[in-house]
Amino acid sequence: WEELFEESDILSIHVPLTELSRGWITERELSLMKRTAFLVNTSRGPIIDKSALLHALQTGQIAGAALDVYDVEPLPANDPLLKLDNVLLTPHLGYSTVNTIQGFMRLSLENVRAWLAGSPQNVLNVQ
Repeated sequence: WEELFEESDILSIHVPLTELSRGWITERELSLMKRTAFLVNTSRGPIIDKSALLHALQTGQIAGAALDVYDVEPLPANDPLLKLDNVLLTPHLGYSTVNTIQGFMRLSLENVRAWLAGSPQNVLNVQ
């Protein structure tokens, strides 16, 4: 676990938010990171201790962060993250590329056609 933080140049978080993962990344883990390292979180905001992340970013403990998720969404207008130059913030839409949107549209159309033909696709609860 420690080696992951010590050796990573870019650490990208991809885990679901559970009781176990809530607050998983604390001041301790962030202090292990290189001063040149970047942290990326596209999972869920509460996985990272926000006050520890703010401290790490403000003091130069890590080089920067890219965040697509937050403890509170949408991010409040007075959030201190908005004042930092070493943070890239996206509004929980980091996945939203032209290709992704086209894929969503194509899948939606295929699902409607299949349903109209009497053989629905991607059904979670058949009953």
